[in-house]
Amino acid sequence: MAQFGKGYAKRSTPSYFMSIVGVSLVLILLGLLGWIVINANKLGQNFKENLEVQVYLRENLSPKDSASLVEYIAAQPYTKSYKFMTKDLAKQQFMADGNTDWAGILDKNPLPASVDFKIRSEYANLDSLNKVKTDLSQNISVSEVHFNKVLVSNLSDMIRRVSIILLAVAVAISIAVIILIDNTIRLAMFSNRFLIKTMQMVGATRGFIARPMDIRAIINGAIAGVIAIGVILGVIFVTETWVLPEIRALRDYTLLSALFIIIVLLGICISFISTHRSVIKYLKMKLDDLY
Repeated sequence: MAQFGKGYAKRSTPSYFMSIVGVSLVLILLGLLGWIVINANKLGQNFKENLEVQVYLRENLSPKDSASLVEYIAAQPYTKSYKFMTKDLAKQQFMADGNTDWAGILDKNPLPASVDFKIRSEYANLDSLNKVKTDLSQNISVSEVHFNKVLVSNLSDMIRRVSIILLAVAVAISIAVIILIDNTIRLAMFSNRFLIKTMQMVGATRGFIARPMDIRAIINGAIAGVIAIGVILGVIFVTETWVLPEIRALRDYTLLSALFIIIVLLGICISFISTHRSVIKYLKMKLDDLY
């Protein structure tokens, strides 16, 4: 058996090397797609959370009522951040936008005080915002609630279309990746078919023959996953440093960690399953069929 082990190691090293390279390449492809999907999701979330709702206060509202309204809005689950705009601040903003001062025409500030707040991404749709508007409009301190309905509608439609496209591409590439890895492993095992059959002919059991190959497949899958992660991290570093530094703000360590774990597990699982299937296949074949 020692002679078989030595021959096995010598013959299988080149094929295993190529299988590791092949599996790494397809895992890199899948990982980069996953990174793009994560960034697209974070970008859509950022767009949604930049949507602003303006709640205009009634004239001559007491400071106590104004504070009560601000506290109410701040406590709501849909509020991500908020800002209380007094009449003076509203005028300053109006002038900063390049508008003409009305001092020579009007004797008082016509701009209302308001509470401007940004919503959480899960509420960035017309149905939720209309419910928010209805709720706030019932408050006696509120004169009007305003948000850009056209922008919300267009943004929701755009994110929905992009999500469907990315999902379709992800599914297609995932299927292609599984097929490519399976074919790569099966091709690597093809060079060991005579060794597998020879070991069977001298009395080795299926478990004895398959066990070292299965273990090696698990190791190779893990190595391929680690290599893929290294390359993906390199691409991310280059992209965030020199190509698109702006996307660094979208980095999500939790989702990236989950993606890397999936890549390693996928490499291990597919390598193991493909290798085991190939070993069993050659064990069941007749000697003449191996040629």
